[in-house]
Amino acid sequence: MKRQKRFEKLEKRPVHLDGLVQEWDDEGFVALNSKNDPDPSIKVEDGQIVELDGKKQEDFDLIDKYIAEYGIDATQAPITMKMSAVQIANMLCDPNVPRQKLIKIANGLTPAKAEAVISEMNFAEMIMATQKMRPRKTPMNQCHITNTLDNPVQLAADAAEAAARGFAEQETTPAIARYAPLNAISILVGSQSSRPGVLTQCSVEEAEELSLSMRGFTSYAETISVYGTDEVFTDGDDTPWSKGFLASCYASRGAKMRFTSGAGSEALMGNTEGKSMLYLEARCIYLTKATGVQGLQNGGVACIGIPGSVPGGIREVMGENLLCMMMDLECASGNDQAFSHSDIRRTERMMGQFISGTDFISSGYAAEENKDNTFAGSNMDALDYDDYLAMERDLVVNGGIMPLDEQKAIKVRNQGARAIQAVFKGLDLPEITDEEVEAATYASSSDDLPKRDMVQDMKGAKDLLDRGATVVDIIKALNEGGLSEVADSVLHLAEQKITGDYLQTSAVFGKDWNCISAINDNNDYEGPGTGYRLWQDQEKWDKIKDISWAVDPQNMKDYMN
Repeated sequence: MKRQKRFEKLEKRPVHLDGLVQEWDDEGFVALNSKNDPDPSIKVEDGQIVELDGKKQEDFDLIDKYIAEYGIDATQAPITMKMSAVQIANMLCDPNVPRQKLIKIANGLTPAKAEAVISEMNFAEMIMATQKMRPRKTPMNQCHITNTLDNPVQLAADAAEAAARGFAEQETTPAIARYAPLNAISILVGSQSSRPGVLTQCSVEEAEELSLSMRGFTSYAETISVYGTDEVFTDGDDTPWSKGFLASCYASRGAKMRFTSGAGSEALMGNTEGKSMLYLEARCIYLTKATGVQGLQNGGVACIGIPGSVPGGIREVMGENLLCMMMDLECASGNDQAFSHSDIRRTERMMGQFISGTDFISSGYAAEENKDNTFAGSNMDALDYDDYLAMERDLVVNGGIMPLDEQKAIKVRNQGARAIQAVFKGLDLPEITDEEVEAATYASSSDDLPKRDMVQDMKGAKDLLDRGATVVDIIKALNEGGLSEVADSVLHLAEQKITGDYLQTSAVFGKDWNCISAINDNNDYEGPGTGYRLWQDQEKWDKIKDISWAVDPQNMKDYMN
């Protein structure tokens, strides 16, 4: 068959490498409004929900039971359920309707009614609503700090640079599970050496993750997964109650934590009960609300390839972020795992959250090159920094990342590398040489560093845990290594688990350890002239405007020579 030449060229475009599929309701390959989704309904008797979205109480599965008992305001529900989905959707877009009024209304929605509300909104309307519904007024960002060799010096240097660039939270995970304690320590020390107050976590098996938190090696957690069908939930030997117990373990020890969910997980794990992605995600959001944790990482997350493959999937992802905020939950709104070969599509994927602002626009912007990202790559990585900064400048948006000049980056990377060198020496771990510190200071990826003896590192990590090391040992090592300021920062972060201020919704730390949350930085958007305005945050706006490659038109001779 003779081909049309333009079509031949189009087929070679990166977007044709993406896996796009047609809808298939019975297997859950549908973004929202599956033919199998239930109709919204509720019945309350003597203050108890006895019917939920078409199911009688005696037919409730574990998720229905948990949501009915803890996740819906039975007093508000009869009022809310009488309102039309269109009416509530209009209120979400209307800047004259205060956020708190909508939170009260949303507390009476059922999962099916919540899906119906989101289904009435187009993408632009979801952006308008998200701008109002995010809990914290000031948008921020979270990043990944990993590398494929679990090199602690590179982790510390990258963590220091990311802290200087403005990331409020940092997350690591090991390529090899036994490296987890070293990875956790590396980003803790690296971040605090650069900007005190950055929160850090290490994503590993749940029991070990909790152990790392109790030792003081991490300050928050979010990879505590919940699912929208009973079979998928119990496939991991979990129930809503066991997740609730785990959440209480973190909270009782002063550690911040979020749950994780996201469209596509049930389809990926093989049991959707024929329901749409948005309906199942609504159930996850209600489980999170019912448990009482402060927030949720959602928006496709690691399963983004599934919603990203079906019609309207990216709209659904924006909708599930919005629904999370309607439940008054801190929202880390995805934009992490890579899902497309197309630069245009991956930019499209983050634009809704970028423009409207969320508590954490990415729940894992790769602060390393994606080839070093052991979370399977991110939607945006360290080589996208300048494009991202230009977008912030173009649209006057605070995307949670600030410009950083080269000399400052070199300085903070060296600080981070030297801090972890001192910790390894003080904890009697395998030596970090001056050569490694120098290499990490100037490195872009793990290819640029000398190879370490990974067997010895893993033995050192095991020994560290066996002898019961805690954050106190890290603080001592830093102090004995002449890094008293970094030691003070790590100590102060550990003290926050006692005061508990950062267990509030959307909490992070600002300058001088000022806790910023939805309590003291509540989102007060009510239309133009209200809410967060980057140009009113003059210091940040001046930094974003002054990107390093911007030319001064009044001194063109300087650039001509």
